[in-house]
Amino acid sequence: MLNNSQIRDELTPSEKLKLLFAYTAKIAEEKRLDQLLQLMADLGRELIVADRCTIWLYDKEKEELWTKVAHGVEEIRIPANTGIVGYVVQTESNYFTNDAYKDPNFNREVDKKTGYRTKALLALPLYDNEGCILGAYQAVNKMTEAGEFSSEDINNLKMIASYSEKSLANTLLNEEIENTQKEIIFLMAEIGESRSKETGNHVKRVAEISALLAKLYGISAEETELIKMASPMHDIGKVAIPDAILKKPGKLTDEEFDEMKEHTTIGYKLLKNSKRRIIKSSAIIAYEHHEKWNGKGYPRGLKGEEIHIYGRISAIADVFDALASERVYKPAWPLDRIQQLFIEERGEHFDPVLCQLFLDNFDQFAEIITTYQE
Repeated sequence: MLNNSQIRDELTPSEKLKLLFAYTAKIAEEKRLDQLLQLMADLGRELIVADRCTIWLYDKEKEELWTKVAHGVEEIRIPANTGIVGYVVQTESNYFTNDAYKDPNFNREVDKKTGYRTKALLALPLYDNEGCILGAYQAVNKMTEAGEFSSEDINNLKMIASYSEKSLANTLLNEEIENTQKEIIFLMAEIGESRSKETGNHVKRVAEISALLAKLYGISAEETELIKMASPMHDIGKVAIPDAILKKPGKLTDEEFDEMKEHTTIGYKLLKNSKRRIIKSSAIIAYEHHEKWNGKGYPRGLKGEEIHIYGRISAIADVFDALASERVYKPAWPLDRIQQLFIEERGEHFDPVLCQLFLDNFDQFAEIITTYQE
């Protein structure tokens, strides 16, 4: 039962209109799934004066309902055929009860997990642009003195749902496309590595090392993720290098090494014309990860900050992993020997600031090698 300090009044029509104006533009413009779900949950809770609001999404492959954003709880997953929210998704119907524990469709397991006590519950289906079920919009515990949901609350939540569904569907589609793109990037990178003496986990380690170094350097979370996703393509140009050179067990001749160096330019040309930000970033990394701070790298002999920050980061990540990992043609270097090399090459091969960050946090980078061992 609510105490007096918890009881809230229903919103007046003008308050509802003001609230809708405040949220609708934000919902239409938001492209990030977590933030969009949070906006939808907050608007639903405020508009119908509920204690909590949850957006449940339907995972068709796993036959589960899951919530990434719910007031007061972490992510939860439940079978898609359980509880009131499961009933709503299966039947595509609206539902509300003002005494949840007496309702035969109510699933008490979520309350047991969260320590929460549900009294009143309202839920309705969410649809994508083709009219297929996306999930459900759920509100819990009416915070007015009466403490009960009504048909008007359903109508108000339906109004939010009808406005938000398109944004939600598009955001989920974009996220699926982005995830697919990421999978393709790693697959392409691993195909490239499989032709050389490198191993599949090399690209994963380079990605993680690059991301950690970017984070330590103070690069934003969004751009750090971009570097992480782009760096696996650093050696994609090797797909065009002949096997006789790529898989040669001994030292390359000068002529063979000149041909090997072409993989940077080949990779750049393969990737540079894409309009996708990840691929454009991959093109930079492919082109510049063998440049050196002192200007003695290749293919263009760039010097210092002429080298893109992505190239400077991936140079450290690539060399560190190559030295720290066992290969068919060499054992892994001892960590103290690797540290000594980076000390010697600070300001020569490597950006001195990035290199010092790497050395100062060496144990964290070494842990990545251990985590992603072959």
